[in-house]
Amino acid sequence: MRSPVRMFLPLSRQSPQSVNPDPERKVHRGLARIPRTTKVAIGVLLGAMLLVLVDRCAVMYAEKRAERTLQHKLGLAAAPKVNIHGFPFLTQVLGKHLDGVDVTVPDVAAGRVTLARVRAEATGIRLFGDLPLPLDGAKAAQVDGDVLLAFDDLNRELGASQVTFRVLNRESVRAEGVLPVAGRQARIHAVAHIRRDGDRGVATSVSDMRLDVPGIATYRPGRPARLRLHPEAAERISRDKKKTRALLAVESVARQLGVAPGAAEQALWDDKQLSRITGRPGFTDRLTRANLVDLVADRPETLEQVGVDPVLARALVRLRAQDLTERVAFSFQLPKQVKGLRLRNITVEREGIRADLTGSGLSVGAGRHSGG
Repeated sequence: MRSPVRMFLPLSRQSPQSVNPDPERKVHRGLARIPRTTKVAIGVLLGAMLLVLVDRCAVMYAEKRAERTLQHKLGLAAAPKVNIHGFPFLTQVLGKHLDGVDVTVPDVAAGRVTLARVRAEATGIRLFGDLPLPLDGAKAAQVDGDVLLAFDDLNRELGASQVTFRVLNRESVRAEGVLPVAGRQARIHAVAHIRRDGDRGVATSVSDMRLDVPGIATYRPGRPARLRLHPEAAERISRDKKKTRALLAVESVARQLGVAPGAAEQALWDDKQLSRITGRPGFTDRLTRANLVDLVADRPETLEQVGVDPVLARALVRLRAQDLTERVAFSFQLPKQVKGLRLRNITVEREGIRADLTGSGLSVGAGRHSGG
């Protein structure tokens, strides 16, 4: 006799198709339940996404083409970075008008120096050419931006004498470096004052130029030239009778020290008189302010007696102010290929020298259409 359990099989065993219907049929049923308006909305959304993708691909292609064109037209060593504003791009092209374009150009040669960055935003841009052929040029109604001359570039390009530049204030740059002089290392110190050179350039005027030989002397070129003792050297001389008398024996130096001729002459053999002179308040300071330039040519033996190498002193005073100025002076002009741009509001910042850039009617490859 059959077991009653086998007479009542589970439904899943008896009719598997009724539990697992056709998946395709299920999908079609799901789609059929979606309202028609929703389907239209989805279609519109997909179409819009496709149009956005096409538009963005077109703008990326245009940006790359513009980068290559600018690099060729302006003779740039590095390709600029171009960013086209506005959406959609294709409707702007059809209307031959762009809302705006950002251009950043790195490493622009400008004479002895290199501009680290030239950044500009062009607005109101008209395009020239006959579609569907490639457009052959553009003209911007207005251009605004800035240029940067970085201290890092100045230090590298003008560093023949190990000169370094850094900000002093908003109008000036401090220049410092090392210069070999007669076998010694002299420290160069100067201030370069920034000024605009016409509408398209920046130049400098140099002041406070001096060369320091640590522990010995400071030389300031110019008219009049000045060779003065360092405080350490002046202190050593004031404590040494022989060295002090060597200076007092020179009438012009004694006069600068505020010592009358009779008192100076007496101090050459009278220790008490010498002590009175050297013991006066401020004597050492007056020693640092005395100009020893005349001793270089007339009394080199006196320099040697007070501990200043005459060869070193002679080498210092032979350095012309113009030659020293050229080591720390610099200037730049905007490239000739870029017309219609002007510089203004030049300031010195921590990073370097920055100037605002402005212009109008700037054309690139527009030929006869723009008058450029």
